[in-house]
Amino acid sequence: MPREVRDVVFVDGVRTPFGKANGGIYANTRADDLVVRCIRELLRRNPQLPPERVDEVAIAATTQIGDQGLTIGRTAALLAGLPKTVPGFAIDRMCAGAMTAVTTVASGIAVGAYDVAIAGGVEHMGRHPMGEGVDPNPRFLAEKIVDPSALVMGATAENLHDRLPQITKQRADAFGLASQQKTAAAYAAGKLQGDLVTVATRDPETGWGLATADEAPRETTLEKLAGLKTPFRPHGKVTAGNAAGLNDGATSCLLAAEDTARELGLPIAMRLVSYGFVGVEPEVMGVGPIPSTERALRLGGLTIGDIGLFELNEAFAVQVLAFLDHFGIADDDPRVNPWGGAIAVGHPLASSGVRLMTQLARQFAEHPEVRYGLTAMCIGIGMGGTVIWENPNWKGAK
Repeated sequence: MPREVRDVVFVDGVRTPFGKANGGIYANTRADDLVVRCIRELLRRNPQLPPERVDEVAIAATTQIGDQGLTIGRTAALLAGLPKTVPGFAIDRMCAGAMTAVTTVASGIAVGAYDVAIAGGVEHMGRHPMGEGVDPNPRFLAEKIVDPSALVMGATAENLHDRLPQITKQRADAFGLASQQKTAAAYAAGKLQGDLVTVATRDPETGWGLATADEAPRETTLEKLAGLKTPFRPHGKVTAGNAAGLNDGATSCLLAAEDTARELGLPIAMRLVSYGFVGVEPEVMGVGPIPSTERALRLGGLTIGDIGLFELNEAFAVQVLAFLDHFGIADDDPRVNPWGGAIAVGHPLASSGVRLMTQLARQFAEHPEVRYGLTAMCIGIGMGGTVIWENPNWKGAK
């Protein structure tokens, strides 16, 4: 017997501060402990939620080995103290792992399989560099299924620069600088701290410490950015200043059916409207958010003009700029990444999707004049993902 599709809401989201991957703050911290810390914080912040009411835990990781393996959704749930009756699973869609964890459990909530679920992601790129242990099928290259550059994310960004010569290195550097400046302003205004989970860290030489802020943001200038090396191509355009770094970190969020959230007295930060995932040429994976956004808009019955806030993952500046050009949005449009993005705070691969959503939820609370916002990101091996959300604080809502 067909069931009525239920409204799905984003209740709350948290993340660890993001660390640098090589010798950073989490060099001696396990990956699973990072995501466990996030799950525990969600439960602490929402005491009205009985732990046994959590129906599923979906945790993403791109490199699912070592302390990111062993079906991390299930093991993290147990380590976080959830009842043993709460199931969990692991998920992988590279950079969009946490985003896919959200859309997967949200679909289950919509059809009645779950009432409440936790979704998130973790990536410890210091312990598990991208590509560790992988064995690409030789047919990819032998049969020219993909260009060799498709397997190197930075090379795909250089390819995108080639396709879109109007996106110059100077323009990408300016976007990277703006990300740093907006993140610094957000920290100074206390915008980001409320979502950060303090993590105890250990260093063999200095002892115990606390991670309370992102490690990657830095002060810089256009002149300094112009002089950075281009590691993916001689005389290229992609540098450490206009791309996200290698990072460690974790995220988690709480999702629920809207009627369940109201029953339990849980806050409603956002309401899911639609989502879309689309494949593109792997050699230019950065264009992925363009068709995925077009798909999500079409499924939601919306146009780009309906979107009042954008949280776009800044894997590379060229990827965001390609999106903005396609939709006729200015590089400095205040609706786009108002608190900065991954170029400044970092991009621990599978965890980043929930960071985008958590920031959008906080911005919704500050902007009741905005009804719709979206989170979008490019995805390795040639994909894009977009999720559109509605603001429950919208002043036009009944």
